[in-house]
Amino acid sequence: MEGVTTLVGQGLYMAVAAVAGLGIARTLKRDDTLGCLIAGVLAGILLPVLDYDTGLRAENLHQLVFFVVLPVLIFQSAWKIDPDILFRWLGPILLLATLGVLICCLITALLVYYGIHHPSGFPWLAALLTGAILAATDPVSVVARLRQSHANEELLTLVEGESLFNDAVAIVLFAFALGIASHSAMEGSVATGEAIHGAGTFALYFAAVFFGGLAVGSLCGLITAIVILFLGSAGAALMVLVLAAFGSFYLAEHVVGVSGILSVMICAIVTRACLREQQDTYLAHAAPTWEWLGLFFNALIFVIMGLVITFEMFTHQWLAMIIAIVAAIGARALAVFLVAPFARFVGPPIPNSWRLMLSWGGLRGVIAVALVLSLPTELPYWWTVQSMVFGVVLFSLLVQGTTSTRLIKKLGL
Repeated sequence: MEGVTTLVGQGLYMAVAAVAGLGIARTLKRDDTLGCLIAGVLAGILLPVLDYDTGLRAENLHQLVFFVVLPVLIFQSAWKIDPDILFRWLGPILLLATLGVLICCLITALLVYYGIHHPSGFPWLAALLTGAILAATDPVSVVARLRQSHANEELLTLVEGESLFNDAVAIVLFAFALGIASHSAMEGSVATGEAIHGAGTFALYFAAVFFGGLAVGSLCGLITAIVILFLGSAGAALMVLVLAAFGSFYLAEHVVGVSGILSVMICAIVTRACLREQQDTYLAHAAPTWEWLGLFFNALIFVIMGLVITFEMFTHQWLAMIIAIVAAIGARALAVFLVAPFARFVGPPIPNSWRLMLSWGGLRGVIAVALVLSLPTELPYWWTVQSMVFGVVLFSLLVQGTTSTRLIKKLGL
């Protein structure tokens, strides 16, 4: 009983910090994520004064992130997107989220690896993990500014949809790279033959995980829609949707062995598409419910980031942070401008102004923070990777997020 009481107290401490962060953001008239980050830093400073332990450990953060936080964030993001406009832009979105993410991941990894140039302390696997984490974008603040500017609804769908699929693919890449890195750490080194074998089977692995996740998510979405129609209640619909978010992830990840994140995403899209005529009846309260759930978990992740960030990161890892910022921005721009011209072969063409928005608006946020927080401390380079990702996220919040309004006006979006 004492353990449960302690756990509840720790959760309440971080939840109060998250609410305080929202208050700070409102006072400073800045993004909620920045306010929650500041609140997390302040909460961390108070810990020694209060002689309190939050219970946050590297070994339990991975479970918290993958089984609680990510399913909610992905489901909430997918639920907001209009299925009709999404299907119209599905070709370009998938092109950017697959080929674009792979290019972004590899270019980031190459730039970081050769920028740091420390093969023993920062091997190729560390660079690949960094590339996969930084390939995940989170343009929440840019989308909010686009909505305030009454931007084209199709541009909004393209930005949100690309980010959503982008996140799912980046998480699959991260899981694959983390599996190899963890195996390497356990064995001490990876033999050349094993590395070649791993590289050779990646395409098969990726296809199985990707399409398996789509299949499981589609099935879960159909079942969710049928159950909601059968129950015929707005309250019951909310219960079923929350169960679907966690259940589709668990079924895909633990039972079938495919991508749980893709399953959650497709489950949300299929459910909403099947129930489009019930938006004002059974699903009347779905949007606000997922809005506050997404806001809470998004705030919680940035509070945790504030709790674990240290001043030593900036004094010891400042050069690595700068390298990562340059690599992340450069790789994102190259990926978008290399892939976007081919969009006209699979769907509507992407205008040049939209490409620039996709490049600069591809902020790194909650997904990148969530992934890097889940890195096991057994990896000798985990702190370097965490420092670099935190540096890129801070740059996104302080520079990219704050200058996006000016860019939107300049481009006439």
